[in-house]
Amino acid sequence: MYHKIVQILAQSLLHYVRRNQLLKAGHRVGVAVSAGADSVALLRLLLDLRKELGIVLSVIHFNHKLRGAEADSDEQFVTDLARQYKLQLHRASEDVEGYAAQQHLSLEAAGREMRYGYFSRLLERDLDRIATAHTQDDQAETVLLKIVRGAGTRGLAGIYPQLPVQGSQFSEKTVVRPLLGTGRRELEAYLRALGQDWREDSSNRDLRHSRNRVRHGIMPRLERHLNPAVRETLAEVAEIARAEEDYWQQQVALVLPQVWKGSALKLSVLNDFPLGLQRRVVRATGESLGLQLEFAHVEDILHVAGDAELGKSGMLPGGWTVSRTPTELRFDRADSGKASSDYEYCLRVPGRIKVPETGTWFEAALVSPRGGYNPDHLLDSAMLGKELRVRNWRAGDRFWPAHTKSPKKIKELLQELHITGSERKLWPVVVQGADVVWVRGFPVPAHLRFREGVENALAIKERPSGEL
Repeated sequence: MYHKIVQILAQSLLHYVRRNQLLKAGHRVGVAVSAGADSVALLRLLLDLRKELGIVLSVIHFNHKLRGAEADSDEQFVTDLARQYKLQLHRASEDVEGYAAQQHLSLEAAGREMRYGYFSRLLERDLDRIATAHTQDDQAETVLLKIVRGAGTRGLAGIYPQLPVQGSQFSEKTVVRPLLGTGRRELEAYLRALGQDWREDSSNRDLRHSRNRVRHGIMPRLERHLNPAVRETLAEVAEIARAEEDYWQQQVALVLPQVWKGSALKLSVLNDFPLGLQRRVVRATGESLGLQLEFAHVEDILHVAGDAELGKSGMLPGGWTVSRTPTELRFDRADSGKASSDYEYCLRVPGRIKVPETGTWFEAALVSPRGGYNPDHLLDSAMLGKELRVRNWRAGDRFWPAHTKSPKKIKELLQELHITGSERKLWPVVVQGADVVWVRGFPVPAHLRFREGVENALAIKERPSGEL
């Protein structure tokens, strides 16, 4: 049984690596090992296959300094493992919590950013590939989260088998995921067959994280009640979406020169495209300008494109505007009277929007006032169905928080909180028409507050981008 488990898993990984062209003979491959079962299994598998693949192995460990002595014990475990197999060890530790606070990121997003920054430096200096232990389970969880949060084929493609690392000057040097075709249970069975220890990360049981709620709650229920093979099915969805996305990327590359001229889209060409291609072309033009457009931005741009009113315009991230002429859809930097850090997004009620400038999601949701919410932060449900806008505060904006004598300039309110610098410039507000109805950190105005005795109220929620 021991030999069968080991042989089957090794051959499965070898097939996946070759089918996706992840590793080549002569590659210097760093295996990212956290001390958990998945990464320890990946290291052991590649150790067994390194001669057949012709690769040179080393070990990478990144200590996020989030779990105190537990994290240090993980680092020591990986150090001992590298020493046991006489492998070079690359290791680093960073203050992820401090970086997250400084950059207004979730811990998950900050950790990933710092970890992949380290990967990029290793690829430039010492390595050709970095292998991470993302599994089929991780793929399934990612796809399910994308479905729930909303995604097109790009999002449904999930985790890619191979990923160029942003910031690396060598595009042929990549992060690879050899275990995407392998389940977590198989890997643990493999380690038990080898008699190989691993360590459990206590944060993987923390149900405050959405991925853990999916892993320990939602996915097992789906397996029991809907589809015993739901993990494999969702991984197949990613495979299908990835192929579709590859095709559409090729199509966009073919048509973009016909429609994108300088800083403008030719309306006569754009409007002849099917809606799906229009959306992709708009997103590609945004990327060429350095803009990460959300779905709502793309729809706003297409609304301007289809509007017969000349001069119709809209705001985009990063201080850009889009406007319509008789023949073109023009993208321009916002006028000089507007700060380059200004942003503005539509927030439907109910609905949600991601704001890259603040690194957070904003959600307008109908809630029960008896649901544990602070009543000073709940708005009248009469605003349901109205269009709100999330933006940074502007000079002259005024707000009247409940329990204060009179309205004040938002600038003065932020000064009282000692909010300074770029944080103050980007401080978010929610407006309805010309009225500011919500400001981060302040009670809502008394005249807009929900009325006692009603069943529903409107809550404006702001959450870190990695925690919805």
